[in-house]
Amino acid sequence: MGAFERTVLVTGGSGFIGSHLVCSLVCGHPDWRIINLDQLDSCCSPRSLRSVEDRRNYTFVQGDVCDPSLLDRLFSAHHVDVVFHLAARTHVEASYQNPASFQRVNVEGTRTLLSAAQRAQHRPRRFLYISTDEVYGAGADRAFDECSPLRPANPYAVSKAAAENLVRSYWHRYQLPVIITRSNNIYGPRQHSEKVIPRFLSLLQQNNKCTIQGTAPKSRHFLFVSDAIAAFLLLLEKGAVGEVYNVGSSWEVPILGLAQQLVKMVRNVPDSEVGEWLEFVPDRPQVELRYPISSEKLRRLGWGAQVSWAEGIRQTVRWYQDNQDFWADQPTRPPPPEGAGPPAD
Repeated sequence: MGAFERTVLVTGGSGFIGSHLVCSLVCGHPDWRIINLDQLDSCCSPRSLRSVEDRRNYTFVQGDVCDPSLLDRLFSAHHVDVVFHLAARTHVEASYQNPASFQRVNVEGTRTLLSAAQRAQHRPRRFLYISTDEVYGAGADRAFDECSPLRPANPYAVSKAAAENLVRSYWHRYQLPVIITRSNNIYGPRQHSEKVIPRFLSLLQQNNKCTIQGTAPKSRHFLFVSDAIAAFLLLLEKGAVGEVYNVGSSWEVPILGLAQQLVKMVRNVPDSEVGEWLEFVPDRPQVELRYPISSEKLRRLGWGAQVSWAEGIRQTVRWYQDNQDFWADQPTRPPPPEGAGPPAD
């Protein structure tokens, strides 16, 4: 087996975004070694990577990103050139119920990984941290740019903002070559049903109503997963170290409108019957109505979303229709409180 030109470590590579990134890297760069470090919790499925699991340039390591000994062994044995850090807990509702676990994985896990990268004899030449638009807090009329203040409004967003500060500190103190991305809601095939689009699809496929939290006019900007992956790979090659880049879409969808659209696509009912498939449930205490962000800084590097909402949601619905048993044998987390609807995030 010949030597690989580059070794890339992806944490959380069996999750939704991570698995798409891993598949893109493995298939698009056969001369790179791709290492996927994942603990395989309930939101991950080994099935997500079946198309690449036998490739010579793919290695899977099951383990905890908070384990310093494991990380030291990985960096020592494989001479990691690039890190994509995606391993995180991301469910907003769960972050209120168990904030300590979000602090452990999202903050302490990031610190442990940064420390291992910094002390490695062969230090990575790029460390990309995948963050979220939620660190900006509730949106106003003006879109947030990368210089906007961070005002995270839930425990998940707080943990991501704290992790960002750690990432920056390793750039300032050790010149570890970091890049931070803040993304809109990313959607597409293989996303777990704790997120709003697969949650609605799962309910409808089981002949249940879409449960919508509250009556406030919440909306989200949605970006198809392949466009997000293209942004990450572009930043790997052209992004400036020490910088933050928003990765966003101009397509904003009201959550109520999203539910109505999916009802029509899945249940094939006329407009007059759509309301029969909707149920409003109590809202969570803290409600963020929208997260508008500007991606002009990224666009100047040549990036632009290629997949329209119409095409992306069509592909997504079709995949869930064809793979209804994808998560059937996965362990599940405790059920949400009685009456809880899906998160809007």
